[in-house]
Amino acid sequence: MSARPLTEAMTSTSTAAAPAGDPATTRPAGVVETSGAEPIPEAERHGHPRQLLWTWAAPQVGWATAYIGVLAVAAFGLGFREAVAALVLGAAFGAIAHGFLSVDGPRFGVPQMVLGRLSFGHRGSVLPSTVNALVSGIGWFAMNTLGGAFALNSLTGLPPLACLLILVVLEVVVGYVGHDLVHRFERYALPVLAVIFLLAGGWIFKGAHLGHTGSGGGFGAFLLAFSASFGFTAGWNPCASDYTRYLPRTTSARATGWYGGLGLFLSVSVVSVIGAASGTVLAPEGASPTDAFTGQLPGWLAHLTLLAIIIGGMAASTLNVYSASVSLASLAVRGLPRGLNRASLTALTGAAGTVAAWASLDDAGHAFESFLLVIAYWTAPWLGVVLVEQWRRRRTPGTLIARRLADRRHTNAAGLIALLAGVAVSVPLFSNQETYVGPLPSHWPGLGDLTCQVGFAVSALLYALLARTRTAKES
Repeated sequence: MSARPLTEAMTSTSTAAAPAGDPATTRPAGVVETSGAEPIPEAERHGHPRQLLWTWAAPQVGWATAYIGVLAVAAFGLGFREAVAALVLGAAFGAIAHGFLSVDGPRFGVPQMVLGRLSFGHRGSVLPSTVNALVSGIGWFAMNTLGGAFALNSLTGLPPLACLLILVVLEVVVGYVGHDLVHRFERYALPVLAVIFLLAGGWIFKGAHLGHTGSGGGFGAFLLAFSASFGFTAGWNPCASDYTRYLPRTTSARATGWYGGLGLFLSVSVVSVIGAASGTVLAPEGASPTDAFTGQLPGWLAHLTLLAIIIGGMAASTLNVYSASVSLASLAVRGLPRGLNRASLTALTGAAGTVAAWASLDDAGHAFESFLLVIAYWTAPWLGVVLVEQWRRRRTPGTLIARRLADRRHTNAAGLIALLAGVAVSVPLFSNQETYVGPLPSHWPGLGDLTCQVGFAVSALLYALLARTRTAKES
């Protein structure tokens, strides 16, 4: 496709009427989405920003989110109140960034990784697009599906592998059909999930030790919990505009940002705090992560909660596998087989995620803890670059931005340099993992894990400096 049609599609001022109603209820459920990563024409735009509320809230109402809170208390050693502060603060920072990134979807009609061409150039964006596909389609897909699989195992007694495969098929089918079915699934899942988890949360709070003071983790443990919550929430940032690009170009930017960020923040903060309350009660030895959570509930509510964990895992995994396929489609690699479109890429990434989940069946809790902390290692530097670029072009005409997105010759080495520098500085020096502890936390354990904070700051500051120097030279 030439730059001219692509630019026109992005900046069209057509007044053609968009399909009436909400895509979650008015479009046929079984029609497979044909769009990949190309701009959505104005005539095909539809929906209202309020749909973002359930699209981002539903996937977080599940075991994975609750487990962040459990880790803050049971693994990191925080008291309940300190855990709540760290969890809510981490969710707030990730949700605010998510709101800012969501607003460009209606404006340009393209996924988040295509917008990344502004920050990294056309070729440079291949790296973050590939990483995001791996993180979403393999990492997050595996972790979220595992929670649902364990819940299905507890509920039915089926072997864990069989439970895993059943959920994978259902999740991939929704992601394969595409955007509108994803929104529809999240819309109907949210009320069910919210009612059950609020009931479970109320019961857990009755038996929780809310005065729990922890095991003396201190500031380092606070930073670990903050990073886990931020990493979990901001892990959705590279997918933000994937679910806003179909909104009409005239959609309110404020409403888009508020609905997207609010849905994410409310669900992550509330469910993770329920998990923290659960973590104040000693779990039975040998219990699976989901059984440890539901074991505090009466039988009828435990069964309902297991059902909610299954639905919540599916709600998250459908977004994971869909965004992974869109990220791969945004690579626009020439010479790919004709049949390798977004839908088929969904099936391929789902298969890869299944292998990763299968490999983690025996130690899902430990695998999830490690993944939560490492995910922010790349997300934070990427976010630093992208947010600075978004701020720098706040007054740039949309037609000029569209030309840059469409121009295969557009380069921006500053973004890739800043991203890699943020990772190179933060991970070796500040990482505090079981397999590797950097020199600074080794000497000062109280630092905890500052990797995501340092990575964000280094990448943002370096990119701001490099981009300003480049602009000065060009002018």
